[in-house]
Amino acid sequence: MSNPPPQSGGQTPAGGSHGGQPQSAGGAGTGTGAPAGTTGTTSSAPPSAQNLNQIVTDYLKKKGFAKTEAVFRQETAHLGPDGRPTPRPEENGPKKYARAFFLLRDWIDNNLDIYKFELRKLLWPLFVYSYIELVSQGYNDEAKALLTAVRPEFEAVHREALNLFATTTLSQHIRENQTTKLYKENKYRIPLNQSLSGNLFHFLEREADAGGSTVTYILQTYCRVDVSARGPIEPYSFEAIYHRTRNLDLDEIDAQEGIPGVFTGVSNKDVLDASTPLKLGPLAMDPELRADVRAELEDEDQRHPPGDGFPSLVEEFDQRIKREESADGPARTELPLPPSRARDVVMEIQKVRENRDRFKIEGRTGGAGLPVSVCMFTFHNSLGSVSCIEFSNDHQLVALGTMDSYIRVWSVDGKPLPSKLGTEKDLKVNNRKLIGHSGPVYSVSFSDSIANLDRNIYENEAEKPDTRTKLLLSSSADGHIRLWSLEFWSCLCIFKGHHGPVFRTLWGPHGHYFVTAGWDKTVRIYGQDHASPLRILVGHDTSVSAITWHPNGTYVFSASDETDKSIRMWSITTGNCVRIFTGHVDYISALVCAPNGKILASADAGGNIFFWDINKGTRMKRCRGHAKGGIPSLSFSAESNVLVSGGLDCTVRLWDVELPADPAKANPIAAHPPPVGQQPDGVIVAGDSIAVGVPADSRSITVGGQPPQAPGASTAGAGVSTGAGTSGTGGTGKKKGKEVQITPDQISAFPTKKTPVMKVQFTRMNLVVAGGCFEPGS
Repeated sequence: MSNPPPQSGGQTPAGGSHGGQPQSAGGAGTGTGAPAGTTGTTSSAPPSAQNLNQIVTDYLKKKGFAKTEAVFRQETAHLGPDGRPTPRPEENGPKKYARAFFLLRDWIDNNLDIYKFELRKLLWPLFVYSYIELVSQGYNDEAKALLTAVRPEFEAVHREALNLFATTTLSQHIRENQTTKLYKENKYRIPLNQSLSGNLFHFLEREADAGGSTVTYILQTYCRVDVSARGPIEPYSFEAIYHRTRNLDLDEIDAQEGIPGVFTGVSNKDVLDASTPLKLGPLAMDPELRADVRAELEDEDQRHPPGDGFPSLVEEFDQRIKREESADGPARTELPLPPSRARDVVMEIQKVRENRDRFKIEGRTGGAGLPVSVCMFTFHNSLGSVSCIEFSNDHQLVALGTMDSYIRVWSVDGKPLPSKLGTEKDLKVNNRKLIGHSGPVYSVSFSDSIANLDRNIYENEAEKPDTRTKLLLSSSADGHIRLWSLEFWSCLCIFKGHHGPVFRTLWGPHGHYFVTAGWDKTVRIYGQDHASPLRILVGHDTSVSAITWHPNGTYVFSASDETDKSIRMWSITTGNCVRIFTGHVDYISALVCAPNGKILASADAGGNIFFWDINKGTRMKRCRGHAKGGIPSLSFSAESNVLVSGGLDCTVRLWDVELPADPAKANPIAAHPPPVGQQPDGVIVAGDSIAVGVPADSRSITVGGQPPQAPGASTAGAGVSTGAGTSGTGGTGKKKGKEVQITPDQISAFPTKKTPVMKVQFTRMNLVVAGGCFEPGS
């Protein structure tokens, strides 16, 4: 039978005298009624701490608790005679400060991102006072080693202070130096969020033996931690947004952060006013692609010399390269892209040609209202099932997503759609149906495309490179993004990752990458060759309703609906939020970035259009003219000085991006309107179409699958429109019996009769293409 554990009152197991007392003869107890096998001495002194440890060790060993015994021996190895832990040499030595610093640094690095900024403010005073302590105690070598070890942490912000400390190597220097005197004579004030401070001191108490006690000593002796009930401070936290949007002063504890007269680094005040430097210039072209394109452009100029007054293609291309080199754009290495192909060379040649030959809108748009044309495509028999419309960049295809979970693709000119399927060589159809989603299709996006050259620049190849759009992206309520082939008319890949419906998807400006956004409040960046997202951008408080790319492809913008109503700008290379734009009070329905990369436009369900200065993160102006209901689509001209918007109020409107100096002269039609009942020269009105001459290029498409009407047929929706539509420079317009104030920067307005406009797009030639579904009952 094993011996029982020690009893209270100084009792010890029979057969041994662990408390230093002699054992009674025969092992019988001396006390009356004492249990057999125990001694009844109650007047003897209790065993010492060491003997108690030995008793517990023997007991654990006899019971077979080997692991517990090993841990117990390890924990009691450094106990003094009084049973208290004896400090280890390294815990009281000069190296304890470095151990404490890196203990706290590692904990901060592993914390939540939203708390890291506030917590990192603890590191600078911890280093400063640790250095002062070491120098004051004569540990010069350890102080120098600490300075060298932590220099990378503070080099960017505290370089001058670090250089000063490097020359402060004696205790006399500490007493005489003005900066160190300020540190010693004042307590360093650190404002912290209430919940954050609790987590901090709980961690320090838990890690007291590993360096937490040293951190606590520095904070108690030299610092003052001011606890605040406000939210965490971080450049794009809701607390920072709240202060910025309302121009609120800082709290008192934030204003008194640090020590008066000493630079303490980036403070809370700096964070609220901070702006991360941006690179908004164009992405530099790949050197090999640049050389190939320039060589082919020289050949094109020899075959087709430019007319009088027109620059050559090489001159136009050199101006583009000069802009890329002079602008502050991202490095080519920041955005990995696949190697260029023959198709890319042909597409770049055509882009240079179209940029040179486009209709140019120079300076103020006062004289540009009349020539800008809008071609409206009206879809019939949709029965309210169409959820989105998208045109390809070469304007040969148009795709519709439906609430019935399928996608319909048409050829705009009515020609048969190409197919590489062996069984469909003789099939001649101008529309195809893509089936695969199990929920409503909310967004579709074509890959880049352009009109092809009239000859094959690669004579050794049988066919010239195909520049048509070959891929289509779609997102749905089923939570999937599907990649479709427009050559084999089938789904190539399914991208999963979102939790819940995916509301938006969009190809990047350089292809290969695309962005998605959905109900799960996240924005995700995918690569065409990866099934999982490359970046998951988290920060919105509600689901994301609109997205767009920056022209250089290294930033994306996202807008959130419901209670958030903010627009966030994300860096693709780092995954961080670099700007936040606030001001909308209605559902944000559309976003678009200008080709110059400097202006962002956003629209909401209240009929407002906001222009934002991207670099400053501030609002430039607000445009009004659309009635309530929503503005599903926006697009900029090639010069970034005209914006076109399509609204559910059945209008297409053109806007002057620049603020007009004189509203009365902003639009010549508004300044000199034609007589009542008379339209401007060259414009006739036929039903619901405003057309130049005759509506020769108008198109009417039936969603049921019928081919478009022949050119010249009447269109019940809207046709080709000139910029001489209803002028909107000031005044009011009436939509459904309600007055709408129109701002002076509206150039033109093109009304349809019963066709809400779901998509508008400026072509590279500065023409406008629009689309919508005819609703006879509206």
